[in-house]
Amino acid sequence: MNTNPRTEPAWRKSSYSSGGGNCVEIASVGSGTVAVRDSKNPAQAPLCFSSTAFDASLRLLNSSS
Repeated sequence: MNTNPRTEPAWRKSSYSSGGGNCVEIASVGSGTVAVRDSKNPAQAPLCFSSTAFDASLRLLNSSS
């Protein structure tokens, strides 16, 4: 019997999202993986990145602002 049921990831809105409904949500999904999804379509499969690749993309975004 499985005593550790799968739980939904803790999705949170990105601080880069605008208030106009164009929101990106992110969640840590374990094993060093970050999932990204469109908040308007949460049923669609998220894009998944290693935490290293996700951190590198954030550094790139921050350096261009």
